[in-house]
Amino acid sequence: MNFARPRPFLTAAVVCAVGLTGGTAVVTAASAAGGCSVTYRVGSSWPGGFTGTADLTNLGDPLTGWSLTWSFTAGQQIVQGWNAVLSQSGAQVTARNQSWNAGLATGGAVSIGFNGSWNNAANPAPTGFALNGVACTGTTSPTTAPPTTPPTTPPTSTPPTPATFTNPLKARGPDPWLRYHDGYYYLATTTWDNTVTMRKSRTLGGLATAADTLIFTLTRPNGAGTMWAPEFHLLDGPNGRRWYFYYTAGREPYDLGTQRIHVLESAGLDPMGPYTFKADLLDPVSDNTWELDASILQLNGSLYLLGTFYNGTQPMFIRPLSNPWTASGTRRVLSTPTYGWETVGGGVNEGGEVLQRNGKTFIVYSASHCSTPDYKLGMLTYNGGDPLSSASWTKSPQPVFQRSDAAGVYGPGHNGFFTSPDGTEDWIVYHANSSAGGGCDMNRSTRAQKFTWNADGTPNFGTPVRAGVAIAAPSGEPAS
Repeated sequence: MNFARPRPFLTAAVVCAVGLTGGTAVVTAASAAGGCSVTYRVGSSWPGGFTGTADLTNLGDPLTGWSLTWSFTAGQQIVQGWNAVLSQSGAQVTARNQSWNAGLATGGAVSIGFNGSWNNAANPAPTGFALNGVACTGTTSPTTAPPTTPPTTPPTSTPPTPATFTNPLKARGPDPWLRYHDGYYYLATTTWDNTVTMRKSRTLGGLATAADTLIFTLTRPNGAGTMWAPEFHLLDGPNGRRWYFYYTAGREPYDLGTQRIHVLESAGLDPMGPYTFKADLLDPVSDNTWELDASILQLNGSLYLLGTFYNGTQPMFIRPLSNPWTASGTRRVLSTPTYGWETVGGGVNEGGEVLQRNGKTFIVYSASHCSTPDYKLGMLTYNGGDPLSSASWTKSPQPVFQRSDAAGVYGPGHNGFFTSPDGTEDWIVYHANSSAGGGCDMNRSTRAQKFTWNADGTPNFGTPVRAGVAIAAPSGEPAS
């Protein structure tokens, strides 16, 4: 009879069984509402030693720190481990998270590997697997027989080192927009001149050294320079599927009052173009103020433009589109800075970015003035109804991502979202400063980190990671 003790922070009891298929012991959960799944394997073995792997999947609530324990029954001893910090006391082994894989989302997985010693007679599967103290017990059979023709020496190869990267991804990279498409990451940021540039890399960390490629030069008088807040979206339009590159630009020399939203259209499906100018995305009724920070919302079969403008303060707006470059109505106020944390240095709601998952739609936006270390992220949640009505959205009363003095990260904001190459992880890209005195200029750097999800379906962005700290690369990334 197998049993489990309920984890205090889970709402469902967990009943687990340990079974065996060939050389693999598999721990499965009878209820997907919580618990864990572990697959234990023995790889090669030699006189006195063997390699083992425990593949752990979290079926319960998201974890910000974890430990997996098990007990050996035949005197096996852990010698060396990777992807976790392993220790052993008597028969019990404890594998604790490393700093780069401490977050384990619901459905998140980690593969724990080790070298161990054994008695060359029996090497049964461990018993008593437990994730953060919740045991899943059962009977097991040996996972491997003694080697019949053992090698004379143990393997000498070094266990694989998980791929990592460090922030920043671009030292002078304010207002970043990042996409993973057809095997490459693409990054565009504010240039503050008349050029539109993009970086391309097979790996996320490779963006730090990738060259900026010129993809367009601004020449039109009403949008000749001061290019900022670029975004490129793959959208269906009258000409088929194309990349639409949205940006803010104005007259030269720099004149804030002339800054407006414009859009380019790609010739095909390459995010790097070539591009041609498509339209000025001006308000058809009230083109009487600057508009900045364009983004796209697709909801209920309709297309909308998000942005910010000036009306004495700086609210966010939403405007309906009939196609990716044509407005079908005037702007409507979506969100106004009202909380104290939205008004440091000036009342600002800008840079709204859409995040959608499991039928829920969020708009994550930047609040307070970008010149302050208190520039941060807030969030709106769609409640149904007309997306053009502010009554259809609820603002979270607290910021969802903000400065971390402990990590030396200030003014994190103007974000975007992307997924890992294998689609299993969600990531946020944003800019920030490394000192409280950093301003709203080209010295803001591009950074990225993985985020998780709360039990209620809302995103959990955690806290900003210090620049220079190794972060595990996105899942499914190639070696180079």
